[in-house]
Parts: sequence; structure tokens; C-alpha cells
Amino acid sequence: MSTPAAAPGPAGDVVARATRLSKVYGSGDTRVVALDQVSAEFRRGEFTAIMGPSGSGKSTFLHCLAGLDSLTDGSAQIDGVELGTLKDRQLTRLRRDRVGFIFQAFNLLPTLTAIENITLPLAIAGRKPDQAWLDRIVATVGLADRLGHRPAELSGGQQQRVASARALASRPAIIFGDEPTGNLDSRAGAEILSFLRDSVRDLEQTIVMVTHDPVAASYADRVLFLADGRIVDELAQPTADVVLDRMKRFDARTRTN
Repeated sequence: MSTPAAAPGPAGDVVARATRLSKVYGSGDTRVVALDQVSAEFRRGEFTAIMGPSGSGKSTFLHCLAGLDSLTDGSAQIDGVELGTLKDRQLTRLRRDRVGFIFQAFNLLPTLTAIENITLPLAIAGRKPDQAWLDRIVATVGLADRLGHRPAELSGGQQQRVASARALASRPAIIFGDEPTGNLDSRAGAEILSFLRDSVRDLEQTIVMVTHDPVAASYADRVLFLADGRIVDELAQPTADVVLDRMKRFDARTRTN
């Protein structure tokens, strides 16, 4: 049985850190630099959106920082643990115990109820859920009357809320979202974003979310903008209009280059 995840530290602690992180695919004529010495910190109780033009490296950055992809150079840490020093089994355990994931695809098991899907990672790890924490998540996600329903009996927005609650269930140090509202209509997307915002404010979670949507980014505390594999700008307390204006500038710069 694995060791349970540590209780969260004080708000404002650095939960994840990238230091001169680089990712290169191929070699010679096929060499592509997806990330070029990217450095950034992500603090507890902070919601960060990552944006950039297509091919800017934003999803690659998230995957490397989350331990889903290897680094070519540099460093990625979660909760002070250097990912590059871990063996495969250790990395799997860290992702299971310290990291939550929310993707476009809900990835719910169709034969399980909502509550069974939410607690599945804990069951696989041989851990009992912290009932008080689970109750807080269920209250925050707003699906108390749907916990006995299977995915086919839930709307897309409700399924993504179940997936979001599952990401929170192990009380991870950090949650990574890769276009978590990409398959939802605007209303359902707003519900998920409000839930993520509430989990940061009320549960002191840390969220790093890749998105192409300025409205989604406006729910974050800050936005990091990537272009050509580098962080080229940062915006605090974003609004959708300001984010859209920044993105237009990057798109114009990309066309010029």
C-alpha cells in the first residue's frame, strides 16, 4: 500500500516549478524545439491559465510539468520532488497521489456510478477516502443528487463535474487541466470553470489549465502566454477582453514572422 498524500501546506507555497525546461523532438532536419528553457512557479491556492497560438508548446509544457512526458533538459518539480530523478513506478505513484488531471474527454467508466468514478483512483491505490473532504468536494461540485447515476444518465457538463471531483478526491497537490471545457457548451463550460474557481478559493487547490478560450482564462488568477516554446508574457487578474487583445497581438506577430 502506498503512503497517503501529504496534507496541503500553507497557501502561497510553491507547489510546482519548472526551471529552464526544454523539450526537443527529433534530430537533424526533423528537429523541433517544443519548449525552450521555460521557467515558471505555481503556488498553492492559485489558478493559472496557459495560453498561446497553436504549436506554441502550451500542452507540451503541461504534460512535462505533470510528469506525463519526459524532459530533454532542465527541471520539473512537484511538491519539491524532482521528476527527472524518479523511476517509472515512483513517477506513477506521485501522479496518482499528488496530481489530479482533467482533460477534454471525461474518461468515466460507464458501468460505475458517479460516486464510484469519483473514488476509483483511491480504491485502486487501496486508500479509503477522507469522508469530510469528499463531502466538501461533492458539495462544491453540486452533484449530491446525481451520485448514484451512471455516466450515460448524466449530461456532458455533469460528467465533467464528476471528472473534476475525481481529480480532487485524493486531495492532490496540484490539478492539471488540458482544455477541460473544450467539449462542453458555453453554459456547461461556465459551470466547470466556476467549480474550478471555487475549489481554488474554498479548498486551496492549485490549478494549471491550458485553454484557447479568453473567457475560460478570465476565471484564472493569472495567464501565462507561450509562443515558440517560450513564455513571452504574463497577465494578472485577467479579463476576457484583455486576454483576447493579447492573443490577437501574438497571432499578428506569428503571421509577421
